[in-house]
Amino acid sequence: MAVWRRKPKQPVLIHTDQGSKYTSRDWAAFLRAYNIGHSMSRRGNFHDNAVAESFFNLLKRERVRRRTYKTREDSRQDIFDYIEMSYSPKRKDARNGMLSPVDFENRQPNVNQEGV
Repeated sequence: MAVWRRKPKQPVLIHTDQGSKYTSRDWAAFLRAYNIGHSMSRRGNFHDNAVAESFFNLLKRERVRRRTYKTREDSRQDIFDYIEMSYSPKRKDARNGMLSPVDFENRQPNVNQEGV
């Protein structure tokens, strides 16, 4: 979705764990097709997932556990709204100099107008 929405002009780096979906030929072909570099954590290195684990904990605590969804589409739209309308533009983080993810990214020197 990020590639589709942002259409990066410069190389992008993605970091994953060693799950089978990230070691497959299909994944490698996708990365090559979109000029995406791949960084992978060592086996058992739980520190690499700390940021993702923190985000998913907040998502569950602040949004998902408070709602009952009638359909999968309802849940997808609500989670998308949380990320795009609440978390990314507003959530400040000490590791980002008390900036939201959007503000932090916009201050990076190699980011173009589309945010990539």
